[in-house]
Amino acid sequence: MIKAGIIGGAGYTAGELIRLLIHHDEVVIDFIYSTSNAGNAVSDVHQDLLGTTDLVFTNQLNNNVDVLFLCLGHGNSKSFLEKHQFSKNTKIIDLSNDFRLIEYARFRESEFTYGLCEYQKEEIKKATHVANPGCFATAIQLAILPLAAQQLIKEDVHVNAVTGATGAGTSLSPTTHFTWRDNNFSHYKAFTHQHLGEINQTLKQSQQDFNSNVLFVPNRGDFSRGIFATAYTKIDLSLEKIKDLYKDYYKDSPFVFVSDKEVHLKQVVNTNKCLIHLHKHNDILLITSVIDNLLKGASGQAVQNMNLMYDFPEDQGLQLKANFF
Repeated sequence: MIKAGIIGGAGYTAGELIRLLIHHDEVVIDFIYSTSNAGNAVSDVHQDLLGTTDLVFTNQLNNNVDVLFLCLGHGNSKSFLEKHQFSKNTKIIDLSNDFRLIEYARFRESEFTYGLCEYQKEEIKKATHVANPGCFATAIQLAILPLAAQQLIKEDVHVNAVTGATGAGTSLSPTTHFTWRDNNFSHYKAFTHQHLGEINQTLKQSQQDFNSNVLFVPNRGDFSRGIFATAYTKIDLSLEKIKDLYKDYYKDSPFVFVSDKEVHLKQVVNTNKCLIHLHKHNDILLITSVIDNLLKGASGQAVQNMNLMYDFPEDQGLQLKANFF
């Protein structure tokens, strides 16, 4: 059994991570660090865990823990690591955006590996530090990376994606209140979303002559969780050949499935799956990609990364059923 520590234990991603690790056969949770909740029962904050765990939040650290998950707000992971030193044997998985881009990936003597499992599985297996991808970035990259791998993206890629309210985190803002979200829909950060940096970085690494634009419009939905992303661009290949190259790209990926039927969120919420559907209209290819933003887009992918880093079965602790009805 490996010992896991969680930093920033009160948020949505931490709650899902705790739920997954409690049921993981190879992991024991050593501590859940939260200065604002120290001494409180974890199930008082994450009420879905009542009766599942008697763990208590703490403000004490075990610096020799085997694996450390950073579930902190963006910009806070680096400052936390600068203040706290951990063992050289401690593997670190960061769920923020602090280390995702190459220019920010180095920390002290270590380098954070970008943790999109379907993109660079072998590199993750050798990594000691992993930067977990963003939720939108995961859905969008899984939608278009098979094209980039075959050097097929020659035109701009247009992306429209909607996420649930949990994508905004637990802190309240004017657009997260029920009265604002209910029966409402809006876009935000059009063409400037922070996940574009990692998306463009990975595309450029996959297709060196990539110089097109990813024109991304993110949207807020009036549901709790999930991401429904559509991307379209011009592709000359037939739909049958495109389906073949997608299925081949994901043949060794236990969580990505290419569906011949149209997909929807209820197929993936509460799972670590990504479902992809392909549709051709004349020379335009439409790719639909759906994930759970808190699992495949955050905590589930973090556990998948941990499994790879420790040579556990990639799907261990992640065989989850969708909330279909």
